[in-house]
Amino acid sequence: MLWIMRFSGLFSALLAIIVLSPSLQSFPPAEAIRSSHLDAYLRFPTSDTPPHRFSFRRAPVFRNAADCAAADVDSGVCSPSLVHVAITLDFEYLRGSIAAVHSILQHSSCPESVFFHFLVSETDLESLVRSSFPELKFKVYYFDPEIVRSMISTSVRQALEQPLNYARNYLAGMLEPCVRRVIYLDSDLIVVDDIAKLWKTNLESKTIGAPEYCHANFTKYFTPAFWSDERFSGAFRGRSPCYFNTGVMVMDLERWRSVGYTEVIEKWMEIQKSDRIYELGSLPPFLLVFAGEVAPIEHRWNQHGLGGDNVRGSCRDLHPGPVSLLHWSGSGKPWFRLDSRKPCPLDTLWAPYDLYGHSR
Repeated sequence: MLWIMRFSGLFSALLAIIVLSPSLQSFPPAEAIRSSHLDAYLRFPTSDTPPHRFSFRRAPVFRNAADCAAADVDSGVCSPSLVHVAITLDFEYLRGSIAAVHSILQHSSCPESVFFHFLVSETDLESLVRSSFPELKFKVYYFDPEIVRSMISTSVRQALEQPLNYARNYLAGMLEPCVRRVIYLDSDLIVVDDIAKLWKTNLESKTIGAPEYCHANFTKYFTPAFWSDERFSGAFRGRSPCYFNTGVMVMDLERWRSVGYTEVIEKWMEIQKSDRIYELGSLPPFLLVFAGEVAPIEHRWNQHGLGGDNVRGSCRDLHPGPVSLLHWSGSGKPWFRLDSRKPCPLDTLWAPYDLYGHSR
């Protein structure tokens, strides 16, 4: 009974956040265009994609708050008033991505100023996004899986080996040079606060900002072979590294480009292929490059781990403290658990943002 009472109180608090947050906001005409620059990344393959077995309902039209700055329509994606958000799209996690977008729009004070950059490795996803958000400002970028396929090592969970997981490593080269900052978000989360607050994170001289978890056992993210070899473990010399989850990051793309961090990450991936220095997919290379050099963000912006561990996907509680973003990292995804009629208590907080509906 105690856990029921505790969850009931938590649900009421989060429901209050949802009800009181800005909603019913508006957008200018849709801008859904495939990017044409950087052909190595953005050339769409020819394929015979099977007809969609599912569809998504149309989201409500959300309107700008009265105090939102006027959008510079002529500047397009380069408008300085925009908040840039990057999310991957694929058929397996599309339901989560659509819910994430829905949650961002519902709680944004100025959704007209939110521009979405969708990274895909499959064609024919744009129409599904447009069907739910006909006035959404977005752009689709094709990420060629072959860019990273040869550098990917086996992981503890097959889903972590998908090439699209590594697309965030290439954001600085894929997005237009005028896009100097972006919020990268995973597909298995919802935002219950104004995304503009996260956008305004002060990165100071850092390249990325993220919530850090310094109580976590950092050594477990790398193999004994890594820690026993000074050539590898020496990468952290002079740093105080802490774990951070790469599913929610504010990224300074201008600084990323100037340093060339994509190439640095690729070098660590090549070392992994020959020396097996980690087990967890695309996360460890980010830790190797940035851990100990991360601009701190409040934990409320990544209440992660709600999908359980990488094997069982068991139910978990929220971390103590306020909540701005709920993240179902781990193997258990809320849409799968809801469909199986075996949801975890917190999965019901994701359900209101789900726009999924079977095609007829």
